[in-house]
Amino acid sequence: MTAPPFPSVSAFDVLNWLGLLAFAFAGALDGADEGLDVLGVAVLGVVTALGGGITRDLLVNRTPVALTATVDVLLVLAGVVAAVLLVGNGRELSTDSPAVQLPDAVGLAAFAATGAIVAWDSGLSAFGVLVCAMLTGTGGGAIRDLLVARTPGILVEDFYATCALAGATAFWALRTAGAPRPTGVAACVGVALALRVLAIRYDWHLPTVG
Repeated sequence: MTAPPFPSVSAFDVLNWLGLLAFAFAGALDGADEGLDVLGVAVLGVVTALGGGITRDLLVNRTPVALTATVDVLLVLAGVVAAVLLVGNGRELSTDSPAVQLPDAVGLAAFAATGAIVAWDSGLSAFGVLVCAMLTGTGGGAIRDLLVARTPGILVEDFYATCALAGATAFWALRTAGAPRPTGVAACVGVALALRVLAIRYDWHLPTVG
Protein backbone atom coordinates (compact mmCIF):
# COMPACT_ATOMS: atom_id res chain seq x y z
CA MET A 1 0.00 0.00 0.00
CA THR A 2 1.43 3.36 -1.07
CA ALA A 3 1.97 5.85 1.72
CA PRO A 4 0.07 9.12 1.34
CA PRO A 5 2.19 11.94 -0.09
CA PHE A 6 3.42 14.69 2.21
CA PRO A 7 1.57 17.98 1.76
CA SER A 8 3.52 20.45 -0.36
CA VAL A 9 5.17 23.34 1.44
CA SER A 10 5.41 26.64 -0.40
CA ALA A 11 7.77 29.58 0.08
CA PHE A 12 4.79 31.43 1.56
CA ASP A 13 4.36 28.72 4.19
CA VAL A 14 8.02 28.77 5.21
CA LEU A 15 8.16 32.56 5.47
CA ASN A 16 4.88 32.66 7.35
CA TRP A 17 6.10 30.07 9.86
CA LEU A 18 9.36 31.94 10.44
CA GLY A 19 7.46 35.16 11.06
CA LEU A 20 5.00 33.52 13.42
CA LEU A 21 7.69 31.97 15.60
CA ALA A 22 9.81 35.11 15.74
CA PHE A 23 6.96 37.49 16.50
CA ALA A 24 5.26 35.22 19.04
CA PHE A 25 8.57 34.92 20.89
CA ALA A 26 9.26 38.67 20.81
CA GLY A 27 5.69 39.60 21.74
CA ALA A 28 5.65 37.24 24.70
CA LEU A 29 8.97 38.62 25.95
CA ASP A 30 7.54 42.11 25.68
CA GLY A 31 4.63 40.99 27.84
CA ALA A 32 7.05 39.62 30.41
CA ASP A 33 8.95 42.92 30.41
CA GLU A 34 5.65 44.69 31.13
CA GLY A 35 5.11 42.48 34.19
CA LEU A 36 1.99 40.78 32.80
CA ASP A 37 0.73 37.45 34.10
CA VAL A 38 0.99 34.27 32.04
CA LEU A 39 -2.27 34.91 30.21
CA GLY A 40 -1.25 38.46 29.39
CA VAL A 41 2.11 37.27 28.09
CA ALA A 42 0.36 34.69 25.90
CA VAL A 43 -2.12 37.26 24.58
CA LEU A 44 0.66 39.65 23.59
CA GLY A 45 2.56 36.85 21.87
CA VAL A 46 -0.49 35.70 19.92
CA VAL A 47 -1.53 39.23 18.93
CA THR A 48 1.98 40.18 17.81
CA ALA A 49 2.26 37.07 15.65
CA LEU A 50 -1.22 36.97 14.16
CA GLY A 51 -2.52 40.55 14.21
CA GLY A 52 -0.82 41.75 11.05
CA GLY A 53 -1.75 38.73 8.95
CA ILE A 54 -5.38 38.83 10.07
CA THR A 55 -5.61 42.53 9.20
CA ARG A 56 -4.07 41.87 5.78
CA ASP A 57 -6.44 39.03 5.00
CA LEU A 58 -9.48 41.08 5.95
CA LEU A 59 -8.31 43.87 3.64
CA VAL A 60 -8.17 41.50 0.67
CA ASN A 61 -11.52 39.95 1.60
CA ARG A 62 -10.41 36.44 2.48
CA THR A 63 -10.77 34.29 5.57
CA PRO A 64 -7.70 34.91 7.78
CA VAL A 65 -5.16 32.13 7.40
CA ALA A 66 -4.72 32.09 11.18
CA LEU A 67 -8.31 30.84 11.57
CA THR A 68 -7.92 27.91 9.19
CA ALA A 69 -4.32 26.70 9.57
CA THR A 70 -3.70 24.63 12.70
CA VAL A 71 0.06 24.67 12.17
CA ASP A 72 0.09 28.46 12.45
CA VAL A 73 -1.52 28.45 15.88
CA LEU A 74 0.77 25.68 17.12
CA LEU A 75 3.86 27.60 16.02
CA VAL A 76 2.62 30.73 17.76
CA LEU A 77 2.05 28.80 20.96
CA ALA A 78 5.52 27.27 20.63
CA GLY A 79 7.03 30.74 20.39
CA VAL A 80 5.10 31.87 23.47
CA VAL A 81 6.13 28.78 25.46
CA ALA A 82 9.78 29.29 24.52
CA ALA A 83 9.68 32.86 25.81
CA VAL A 84 7.91 31.83 29.02
CA LEU A 85 10.44 29.07 29.68
CA LEU A 86 13.37 31.42 29.15
CA VAL A 87 11.96 34.02 31.52
CA GLY A 88 10.88 31.35 34.01
CA ASN A 89 14.43 29.97 34.11
CA GLY A 90 15.75 33.34 35.17
CA ARG A 91 17.16 34.37 31.81
CA GLU A 92 17.10 38.16 31.51
CA LEU A 93 16.37 38.63 27.83
CA SER A 94 15.06 42.12 27.13
CA THR A 95 13.30 42.98 23.89
CA ASP A 96 16.19 45.44 23.27
CA SER A 97 18.67 42.56 23.23
CA PRO A 98 20.18 41.56 19.85
CA ALA A 99 19.14 37.99 20.69
CA VAL A 100 15.54 39.19 20.38
CA GLN A 101 15.94 41.93 17.81
CA LEU A 102 17.61 39.72 15.21
CA PRO A 103 14.87 37.03 15.18
CA ASP A 104 12.36 39.88 15.12
CA ALA A 105 14.14 41.26 12.05
CA VAL A 106 13.77 37.87 10.37
CA GLY A 107 10.06 37.91 11.26
CA LEU A 108 9.63 41.39 9.82
CA ALA A 109 11.30 40.44 6.54
CA ALA A 110 9.35 37.19 6.27
CA PHE A 111 6.01 38.85 6.96
CA ALA A 112 6.75 41.71 4.56
CA ALA A 113 7.23 39.07 1.86
CA THR A 114 4.02 37.18 2.70
CA GLY A 115 2.08 40.44 2.68
CA ALA A 116 3.50 41.35 -0.72
CA ILE A 117 2.69 37.89 -2.09
CA VAL A 118 -0.93 38.05 -0.93
CA ALA A 119 -1.39 41.56 -2.31
CA TRP A 120 0.14 40.65 -5.68
CA ASP A 121 -1.97 37.50 -5.99
CA SER A 122 -5.07 39.55 -5.11
CA GLY A 123 -4.39 41.91 -8.01
CA LEU A 124 -3.74 44.99 -5.88
CA SER A 125 -1.90 48.07 -7.09
CA ALA A 126 1.65 49.01 -6.13
CA PHE A 127 0.22 50.97 -3.21
CA GLY A 128 -1.77 47.92 -2.15
CA VAL A 129 1.36 45.74 -2.21
CA LEU A 130 3.20 48.23 0.00
CA VAL A 131 0.31 48.58 2.44
CA CYS A 132 -0.20 44.83 2.79
CA ALA A 133 3.50 44.18 3.27
CA MET A 134 3.79 46.89 5.92
CA LEU A 135 0.63 45.83 7.74
CA THR A 136 1.63 42.19 7.80
CA GLY A 137 5.07 43.03 9.12
CA THR A 138 4.11 45.68 11.67
CA GLY A 139 0.38 45.41 12.37
CA GLY A 140 0.69 42.83 15.16
CA GLY A 141 3.32 44.89 16.95
CA ALA A 142 1.16 48.01 16.72
CA ILE A 143 -1.81 46.19 18.25
CA ARG A 144 0.47 44.83 20.99
CA ASP A 145 1.68 48.34 21.84
CA LEU A 146 -1.87 49.66 22.03
CA LEU A 147 -2.85 46.84 24.40
CA VAL A 148 -0.15 47.93 26.86
CA ALA A 149 -1.03 51.62 26.44
CA ARG A 150 1.98 52.64 24.36
CA THR A 151 2.18 54.69 21.21
CA PRO A 152 3.02 52.11 18.53
CA GLY A 153 6.78 51.95 18.23
CA ILE A 154 6.68 52.02 14.43
CA LEU A 155 5.37 55.60 14.63
CA VAL A 156 7.82 57.15 17.05
CA GLU A 157 11.06 55.37 17.71
CA ASP A 158 12.54 53.09 15.12
CA PHE A 159 13.61 52.41 11.54
CA TYR A 160 11.24 49.49 11.22
CA ALA A 161 8.22 49.83 8.95
CA THR A 162 10.49 51.48 6.37
CA CYS A 163 12.33 48.17 6.01
CA ALA A 164 9.10 46.37 5.11
CA LEU A 165 8.19 49.10 2.61
CA ALA A 166 11.60 48.91 0.95
CA GLY A 167 11.38 45.13 0.66
CA ALA A 168 7.88 45.32 -0.80
CA THR A 169 9.05 47.93 -3.30
CA ALA A 170 11.77 45.59 -4.49
CA PHE A 171 9.24 42.76 -4.82
CA TRP A 172 6.78 44.89 -6.80
CA ALA A 173 9.45 46.34 -9.10
CA LEU A 174 10.88 42.93 -9.97
CA ARG A 175 7.51 41.26 -10.48
CA THR A 176 6.31 44.16 -12.63
CA ALA A 177 9.47 43.81 -14.72
CA GLY A 178 8.63 40.15 -15.30
CA ALA A 179 10.94 38.50 -12.79
CA PRO A 180 9.74 35.15 -11.41
CA ARG A 181 8.11 35.03 -8.00
CA PRO A 182 11.09 33.44 -6.18
CA THR A 183 13.32 36.31 -7.33
CA GLY A 184 10.86 38.92 -6.09
CA VAL A 185 10.40 37.13 -2.77
CA ALA A 186 14.15 36.75 -2.24
CA ALA A 187 14.66 40.43 -2.98
CA CYS A 188 11.91 41.45 -0.57
CA VAL A 189 13.31 39.35 2.25
CA GLY A 190 16.90 40.34 1.52
CA VAL A 191 16.25 44.09 1.36
CA ALA A 192 13.99 44.19 4.41
CA LEU A 193 16.30 42.01 6.51
CA ALA A 194 19.49 43.82 5.50
CA LEU A 195 18.01 47.23 6.26
CA ARG A 196 16.67 46.11 9.63
CA VAL A 197 19.97 44.52 10.66
CA LEU A 198 21.83 47.69 9.66
CA ALA A 199 19.31 49.79 11.59
CA ILE A 200 19.91 47.67 14.71
CA ARG A 201 23.68 47.79 14.26
CA TYR A 202 23.94 51.53 13.68
CA ASP A 203 20.88 52.66 15.65
CA TRP A 204 19.14 54.22 12.67
CA HIS A 205 16.05 56.35 13.24
CA LEU A 206 13.87 58.40 10.95
CA PRO A 207 14.07 62.16 11.56
CA THR A 208 11.38 63.71 13.75
CA VAL A 209 9.35 66.78 12.85
CA GLY A 210 9.71 69.89 15.02
